[in-house]
Amino acid sequence: MYHLKTSIQSKESIKRRNFAFKLLLLIVLDYIYVADTMLRPFLDSHPEVTNLIRALVFLLSSNLIISLGRFAALRFYLKKTREEKVQPNFVIGIDRISWILNVIILLISLMLAVGIRPLEFLTSITIVAAAIAVLTKDYITNIANGLIIMFSDQLEIGDKIHIGKNTGFIRDITLINLILKSETGEIIIVPNSMVLATEIVNYSRNNAHQMIFDFELKNEISLQLNELEEKLKRELKPFSEVVYLKGAQLNIFERKSESSLVRFQFPIKTGEKESESKLRKIVNQSILNLSHEERET
Repeated sequence: MYHLKTSIQSKESIKRRNFAFKLLLLIVLDYIYVADTMLRPFLDSHPEVTNLIRALVFLLSSNLIISLGRFAALRFYLKKTREEKVQPNFVIGIDRISWILNVIILLISLMLAVGIRPLEFLTSITIVAAAIAVLTKDYITNIANGLIIMFSDQLEIGDKIHIGKNTGFIRDITLINLILKSETGEIIIVPNSMVLATEIVNYSRNNAHQMIFDFELKNEISLQLNELEEKLKRELKPFSEVVYLKGAQLNIFERKSESSLVRFQFPIKTGEKESESKLRKIVNQSILNLSHEERET
């Protein structure tokens, strides 16, 4: 997270300039709508223009209030948080809430622009609104869960996690999904409702994470599991400074009629990307050699 705080502050300075421009525009529109007596006859004779100005005043004033709340929340957060503890999730959460509120304000403004009274309109479509709420309950649940994830300190953008059958790095947290990128480059999209309802392993919260290799062995193979485990451990010894050899283990996690699914796993220190890549090639090569020996026998 180095320099993240400074980066956020520089982006916020641009938003503050936009805030000043919108405030100036609001003052001009408010003057035209309230204080300009020269335009009053024109506005009285053209109600559609009056509605449009009223909608713009409501849109800008509401947007400025939301922006003020956002600035205050972010300023308070950055002030009390050290550089290395700044979480991009919090900023994303504040931005997502601001976006939702601004969309609601925009819809109300459009109603005002065409002469529709929002309260009367909402009252008249109560049954329709209830039906829409039922149909979109899954989306609403995902949005609520997404906001919970954003403001939680358990998951953070950049963390390496294992959820369900997938392992990857968190690349984004949206209102609907958690976006992961696997080590081989695939994009994995996980619904937010699943994130809060499923057991998650966060490798980035420890000083080590597991490297896992799954492969299949024929049941008639003569090699004993203990021998195979020791053989694979020997391949890891040159990397004893980054690999916790005592944690390496070989287990059968599924038996079939003719073969067994085997998992070899061991903990490795986080941040050792170069060593991890070499280890992956070495272990995979050992597994390929074992498969070749199986075919020969």
